Amino acid sequence: MPIEPARDVVGVLLAGGLARRMGGGDKPLKEIGGKSILEHVIGRARPQVRALVLNANGPAERFAHFGLPVAADVVEGFAGPLAGILTGLEWAGANVPEATHVASFATDTPFLPHDLVARMAAEMERAGARLACAASGGRTHPVFGLWPVDLADDLARAMREEEVRKVDLFTARYPLAEVAFASEPVDPFFNANRPDDLTEAERLLDRIAVAD
Repeated sequence: MPIEPARDVVGVLLAGGLARRMGGGDKPLKEIGGKSILEHVIGRARPQVRALVLNANGPAERFAHFGLPVAADVVEGFAGPLAGILTGLEWAGANVPEATHVASFATDTPFLPHDLVARMAAEMERAGARLACAASGGRTHPVFGLWPVDLADDLARAMREEEVRKVDLFTARYPLAEVAFASEPVDPFFNANRPDDLTEAERLLDRIAVAD
């Protein structure tokens, strides 16, 4: 049966990192154009999926005004985005049992594509792949992926028993569909990692508004 994102897909927003290059704190709460990066991401991700969960560590109350469930990493020790993806898979299995897939989104990318999930689902089905991830400008973006919920046990075993931490090391075990997005006029996977990137993102806002 074809994947229908609005019916079958839960989105996990990955905000569990330490933001060292941004000087610490919650990188997704930094502002661009009068809104937090997380607000930009939610606005683009929410229409693409059935439900959203925010993966973040520490006090959940600081995200309360977004009105989303917050789930901390199920693997301890700030184990990177793969831990957030596992968290999303396990959360979906427990809370949205009808969902078949989880879409993962980085929360430092305010311009992510409006059709990201639909295109990943379509290409995954066309290619007969088990997983999908995004690409642009000749680079893959494995954190932006589409994951079957039934991979949760395999991923948990890889993380807890084999100490796998890199997303692409895990995805290499399965047929993977890469979905390329245009990087002009703005790379939709531009990410705000450093303070200077916030200035650049402000500059790009007008250009992305025209592209949208």
